[in-house]
Amino acid sequence: MILIADSGSTKTDWCVVEKGELIQQIFTKGTNPFFQTEEEIGNEIGNVLLPQLKTPELDAVYFYGAGCAFPDKIDMVRRAICLHLKVKGEVEVSTDMLAAARGLCGHETGIACIMGTGSNSCYYDGEKIIENVSPLGFILGDEGSGAVLGKLLVGNILKNQFTPELKEKFLSQFNLTPGEIIDRVYRKPFPNRFLASLSPFIAQNLQEPCVRQMVLGSFKDFFKRNVMQYDYSHNKVHFIGSVAHYYRDVLEEAANEMGIQMGTILQSPMKGLIAYHK
Repeated sequence: MILIADSGSTKTDWCVVEKGELIQQIFTKGTNPFFQTEEEIGNEIGNVLLPQLKTPELDAVYFYGAGCAFPDKIDMVRRAICLHLKVKGEVEVSTDMLAAARGLCGHETGIACIMGTGSNSCYYDGEKIIENVSPLGFILGDEGSGAVLGKLLVGNILKNQFTPELKEKFLSQFNLTPGEIIDRVYRKPFPNRFLASLSPFIAQNLQEPCVRQMVLGSFKDFFKRNVMQYDYSHNKVHFIGSVAHYYRDVLEEAANEMGIQMGTILQSPMKGLIAYHK
């Protein structure tokens, strides 16, 4: 009996697997040790996950998470897991990027990308990540992500780059004032989650030329600043994440314009991870 977790900044997908078969699936809030303390991570595991688990006794835990790229952050998550769950064997904590690579490519070589609340990419040799352009977060990077699309959206709206009708529609739909938006972005916790939560408005108004060009431009920036630093001419580019899933047409348009060979697009890596760990 093993537990596999795929955690982004917004939600965590926990799957209990026995002999390669999914036994139980649980969703909790996202875990990111860059934005949360060990106590906060432990509380989510102990108070939300543990009461729902059919059994707290596990043979191994494989946790893939955003922000789990440095030893101190990995140790923080591992301690939180070991405190609340009874694990007989190993507790492996790895990046969500490795989850995407294993879920998309299995044991094959390829370029794997994440495009959800945040974005990331890597060149994967079938066993491990060989190259990784740092995503840098939604302020300095994360091109094409839900958080960056949300940031571009509110920036364009508040700077009157979209039509007055589109601005009024946005403020009315979310019941927000410009002041409240500034407060959510600069003063409240998890501004990336807030910005990514605006993505449905972008999808609903994708027929507007200004909105479509904004999304297309951000996707092209993702390819230029990330994917094109790998051997993209000899490898297909695969995607995991809600943004890649819901904006597939625009993503493929950007890829065609940039000369990128598109591969698989999945909303979640979990099915591939279950197969990988089998």
